[in-house]
Amino acid sequence: MSFNLPLEKYTHSICEITIGTTSREGGNCSYEIKVGGESTMPYLFKEGSQPHRAVVAMEITDIMPEEWPQTLKEPFKDVFDKPGAWANKCLKDYGADLICLKLQGAHPDFGNRTPEDCVKVTKEVLEATKAPLIILGCGDNEKDSQILPAVSLAAKGERCLIGDATEDNYRTLAASCLADGHNIIAESPIDVNIAKQLNILISDMGMPVDKIVINPTIGGLGYGMEYAYSIMERARLAALFGDNTLACPFICFVGQEAWRAKEACVAEKQSSNWGSEKIRGVLWESETAACVLQSGADILIMRHPAAVKAVKTYIDNLNKKAG
Repeated sequence: MSFNLPLEKYTHSICEITIGTTSREGGNCSYEIKVGGESTMPYLFKEGSQPHRAVVAMEITDIMPEEWPQTLKEPFKDVFDKPGAWANKCLKDYGADLICLKLQGAHPDFGNRTPEDCVKVTKEVLEATKAPLIILGCGDNEKDSQILPAVSLAAKGERCLIGDATEDNYRTLAASCLADGHNIIAESPIDVNIAKQLNILISDMGMPVDKIVINPTIGGLGYGMEYAYSIMERARLAALFGDNTLACPFICFVGQEAWRAKEACVAEKQSSNWGSEKIRGVLWESETAACVLQSGADILIMRHPAAVKAVKTYIDNLNKKAG
C-alpha cells in the first residue's frame, strides 16, 4: 500500500536581501551575500524553493572579549588586538561567509570608545577583508545612538547589515541606514506581534521591508530553544501565507547564546562528570545552530571555528536534499 505525503502550497515568499556592494556598483566588497527568498518552510524542497543557502558569519569584537571562556579565545589569541587580521582569519582559515563586527568597546562599562574610534575599526575591517559586513552596536541605547550613525556614514554605499533596532531606539538607526544604503536588524523579544509591529514602525520611516532582517532573540540549547523555535516557525508560516510585515529573513546569534550556557563553558575541573569543555562548548554551539536552521534561520552568527565547520557541513547536507 503506497502513501502520498500531502504537500503544502504557500501563496507568498520571504524577501530576498543583499549584503555587501561589489566594485561593479561602486562598493569595496569582492562579493555579495544574498539571503531569503524562500517560498516554503525550511528544507521542504518538494513544497517550494529555498534559493539561497543559510550563511555563517563569525563574530569579532573591537576589544578583547573578556567574557569568552579560554576554549573560545584560543583560536584567536594572536589577533585580538588586530580586528582586520581577526576578520581575515575567520574568512580565510575558518570558512566564514561574512563578518559580524560588534563594537563592544564603545559601551560605557567596557572602554567607552568614541564614535571616531568605532569608525576607525569599521574601516579597518572593511578594507582588510573586502567582505560583506554585519555591524552591531555595544548594546547601550544612548551610546549606540552616537556610534551607529557615524559608522553607518563611514560605510556608506557598502550595503552593510546594521543593528540592532528596537522599539526604543529604531528611529535613529533606521534613518541612518536609509540615508546610507544599509540593511537593518530589527530585534524583538521572542514575540511575533512585537516583531511585526517593529517592522511596521521601521517601514513607516521609509525603509523597505526587503531591507529588514528579523532578530527574534533566540535562546541557546536548553535555555528556551523550544519556545524560540516555535515563535520563528509561527512568524515564517504567517509570512508564507501572506503577512508581508513578517516576510523578512532571520538572523540568529547562535554563538552568543550557546556560550552563555554553563554546560558550554564551565571548566572540566569544576564539573568532571560533564567531560571536556573543549568538546562541550563546540557541541552546544553546533546543536543550537542546527535547531535554528530547522526553524528558518538565514544568517547564523557563530564563534568557534570547529562549530562553524560542523554547521557548514550540516548546511551542505541539508541542501543536498534539493537535488
